[in-house]
Amino acid sequence: MAEGIRSEAPHADPTAPHPATSPTAAPPSGAPRRKGARTQAARTPAARTWAPRTTAPHAAAPRASALRAAVHGIRDFHLGSDPGLGRLRTALIAGLAMAGALGIEYLYARLDGAAPQDMIVYMIIGTVVAMLGSNALAGPSPVANLRIAVFFPVALFAGLLPGIAVAEHDVPMLAGFVLVMFAAVYVRRFGLAYFFYGFMGWMGYFFAAFLHPQLSQLPGLLVAVLLATVWVTALCLALLRNRAGNALRHARAAFGARARAVSRTAAALLAAESPRRRERLRRELHSRQLGLAETALLIEGWSTEPGALPEGWSARALRRRLLEAQLAIEAVAQAADTLARQPYEPEGPRAAAHAIAQALGRHRYAQAGRLATTLLESRRSEGFVRGALPAARQLAAAAATYTGLVGRVPAPGTAGPADTGFEPVVALSLGNLPGSPAVAKDVHARGRGWNPLRSVRLSTRQAFQAAIAGGLAIIVGKAISEQRYYWAVIAAFVAFTGTATRSETVIKAGHRVLGTLLGIIAGIGLAHLTTGHSLLALTLIVVSMSVGFYLVKVSYAYMIFFVTIMVAQMYTLLHEFSAELLLLRLEETAAGALVGIVVSLVFLPTGTRDTVNSARAELFGALTELLEGVALRFEGAAVEEADPDALAREVDHRLRALALVARPLTRPLVWRNNPSYLRERLRVYAAAARRARVLVPLASAATSTETPTPLRAHLATAARALAAATRDLTTHPDRALVATDEVRTALAAARASLAAAEEAARTESTRPPRALLPLHHLCDLLDDLSTAPALRRGGPGVVTTVRGAVSAARTDGVDALDLTERQG
Repeated sequence: MAEGIRSEAPHADPTAPHPATSPTAAPPSGAPRRKGARTQAARTPAARTWAPRTTAPHAAAPRASALRAAVHGIRDFHLGSDPGLGRLRTALIAGLAMAGALGIEYLYARLDGAAPQDMIVYMIIGTVVAMLGSNALAGPSPVANLRIAVFFPVALFAGLLPGIAVAEHDVPMLAGFVLVMFAAVYVRRFGLAYFFYGFMGWMGYFFAAFLHPQLSQLPGLLVAVLLATVWVTALCLALLRNRAGNALRHARAAFGARARAVSRTAAALLAAESPRRRERLRRELHSRQLGLAETALLIEGWSTEPGALPEGWSARALRRRLLEAQLAIEAVAQAADTLARQPYEPEGPRAAAHAIAQALGRHRYAQAGRLATTLLESRRSEGFVRGALPAARQLAAAAATYTGLVGRVPAPGTAGPADTGFEPVVALSLGNLPGSPAVAKDVHARGRGWNPLRSVRLSTRQAFQAAIAGGLAIIVGKAISEQRYYWAVIAAFVAFTGTATRSETVIKAGHRVLGTLLGIIAGIGLAHLTTGHSLLALTLIVVSMSVGFYLVKVSYAYMIFFVTIMVAQMYTLLHEFSAELLLLRLEETAAGALVGIVVSLVFLPTGTRDTVNSARAELFGALTELLEGVALRFEGAAVEEADPDALAREVDHRLRALALVARPLTRPLVWRNNPSYLRERLRVYAAAARRARVLVPLASAATSTETPTPLRAHLATAARALAAATRDLTTHPDRALVATDEVRTALAAARASLAAAEEAARTESTRPPRALLPLHHLCDLLDDLSTAPALRRGGPGVVTTVRGAVSAARTDGVDALDLTERQG
């Protein structure tokens, strides 16, 4: 079903006859009709108008309906913006971990009779361990998390001890700082846990270098670190463990919320009158469809965790159900895009389609099903724009399919033989999808071929970059302030954390400066309010860090904004706060960020366009495998020989990776870049992926029906020819203005096979296979992708009009995403 595997959704009526199985079902007699409901007489085949009609409701009904819609809208926004509630969980645990660590370290210092300065050191170092540990222990496996937590003290003291040894000697201390930065980044190559170990080691050296603890304080520091480690481990493993079942359930709810967001955007597109607004909504629709596919990938990643799946479900069955729901929602979006190009008539098909999409988007599945049934029972009426009614019927059929999936669950049972050996196409990282470093890890750095560091691992290159940037930041930072230069070092070091390409590094460094600037403005105002109120200042510190962790994936600038507020509150507690101090922080941060930017651009830079072209080649490779799998299914191969569902998910994974690394190029911030060109190209890549994905159920259906064998053979030949074209695009990522002979030959062979399939259908006096249209569209899209230039500096002078992007202009109006047989 749509949300994954829920048996019903709020305000859906799973017991009522479903439009897909009971087309003449009507609301119970005497029941008040909802807005948009139709009478039985209006559903007769002779009906010539399909726009929803309303009756005057009671005065309280609109208010209740509006309140319910507002509640659902807020819930959907929350779920859709945070799939799986991973950000919310991270923020809550980080806040609780830091608050608990502050209290525990304070009590320990009081019981131990520590001096005020030692008490502050214990509280700071305990809070850092708790903050980093709460992120490191976000995985679902208690055993793995416990194994990671055991080495927290080891990692921190690995940096703390050398720092104490050289803290009194300026030159060795600074040289050691550079070496520790190199090691902290280099160890990331050994796994995700070492990312946090490296950070803890770096923080340990940082504390030793600037707080100057003595060897006599080591026992107290060790106890403080152990207490913080035990606290954060108990919190993450016992009290607030990241349970796979809960994460999967929240991710399924997010899938439903994002599906409704696609429907709402489709409804807005159908109601839009301005061409500019329609174009903006088309871009938004594209973005929301990518988000829907991303949530499906997140669900697939969680589905393999022990205890994640409910009883009676298998990971393979869940993948199949999500794919069906995703195809239905994408069919709604495609039909809406087609209809939006037609003139609007108040009583026409476009108005009826708008009512259906609006009902889906507002969580009114029963109403959407009734409206879809009404439209599907209608007959073609004279006077309508050619192509408008079939597209509206496509949207109605997709809506009926989706509402049917919402209310349907399979009978509980054990996984069958076909479910053995399931492997997700993407491996989660601490409950999240992998970031850009996973995409860019095999991309060589730019530079001359003689440089031996060009081809080393990304983590090794970034280790050199961080060390060089840290050394330069020390020099520049000391020129600004002899005491506070570490702010510049931090800004330079963090610029290479969580980034892969030079554009990402530049943007992150810029966000750090922007967040610091805005945080200073807020921090100065809040510091005056909390002066003399220690408890309020501590509360604000914890709340700021929690909100910062919640928003860090939205924008790094938000995180730094709240970090700066936290820093201001810390200096307030230490009675060292001043506006001049925060302005000095801004200067040092800007200097360190600038150093990080220069190093990322000059020394072993990982090109953004190189990474995008690599991701593009991976996407074409996944399309090649999917089309070959579809061809095997057309030929009658079993699922064991070709699993198109898994191949379709692989295409989604590669499309997400391409969109992720190309995001910096879609902004007018990168030098000599054409954002509008790349945004258009990404829409075409996504369209090609969706057309290929549509073939999955059609190929599976063809093998289970009595489709004439010659037809299936022609379709298989066409799919193989298209696979040959994508294979050539994979091996030749830098495309010229004219397609290669291989691509032209493959596309010509595909079109010839499709023409032969149409001729065979006429000869056999049978209906043309529904797979013909997506294959035709895929030919057009691949032709466009092969004859337009690839990513180059500045892009083309004029944005090329892509035929695949306007493929809905075909006069028959029925796209390949049609989920029902043509009628009328």
